[in-house]
Amino acid sequence: MRAPRNFARVTTMQRPVGEQLRQWRERRRLSQLDLALSAEISTRHLSFLENGRSRPSREMVLRLGERLEVPLRDRNRLLLAAGYAPVFPETPLPDLGAALDAVRHLLAGHEPYPAVVVDRNWDLVESNSGITLLTDLVDPALLEPPANVLRIALHPRGLAPHVINLGQWRAELLGRLRRQVEITGDADLAGLLAEVRGYPCDDPVDEAPAGSVFVPVRLRRGDAELTLLSVVATFGTALDVTLAELVIESFYPADAATREALTGGRPA
Repeated sequence: MRAPRNFARVTTMQRPVGEQLRQWRERRRLSQLDLALSAEISTRHLSFLENGRSRPSREMVLRLGERLEVPLRDRNRLLLAAGYAPVFPETPLPDLGAALDAVRHLLAGHEPYPAVVVDRNWDLVESNSGITLLTDLVDPALLEPPANVLRIALHPRGLAPHVINLGQWRAELLGRLRRQVEITGDADLAGLLAEVRGYPCDDPVDEAPAGSVFVPVRLRRGDAELTLLSVVATFGTALDVTLAELVIESFYPADAATREALTGGRPA
């Protein structure tokens, strides 16, 4: 079978597939019995796969990867470690065609409210014109490609000095990144988490207040206070690595005053 074009590359020192499967199972906090029941195999067979006494078939790698909710990029790595060609393509962003057109249409339709698209590393991929509401307050150096939205949000020269509830909003963003690190085990994301955790904050908060429905960002612009809530969307049925890793974050006014300020009194 021919490998898909631009599939994810891995280092030459590939860890054995059994070791990777065990690490993914432990990361998901599943016992061998739990995973075996979910994958409809015996615990003995799963144990043999994890300790290298048996070599998984291509179908078994894909089945276990699905049951373990392994990201597509890492399912390709599992297949490579087992001796099979990757099956999930990694298409360059400009070549995503209709999917990218749909994203841009969504961003444009969301104006005048801000919306962004980020990749797995939280780097900015696309945005609409409404994002200037936020980026106008940021040091231009932080906007140089690849612009990372977490640095833009939490860096002392970014949005942080203009966020009234910085501790609360920071806790929400760090919580999202921490969960992503736990799910993926990605070393680069772990490094990003350590970096942004080190940014100063006068009012650190561990988690959102009990009973919260959502965590807004309360932004100070001149004499005005704007309150925004965000909605995150992904391509839930994507079978392409690049597309599956894109995240669309759209901001909405959380009160009437913010809505009027962003729309100039016109219906949104």
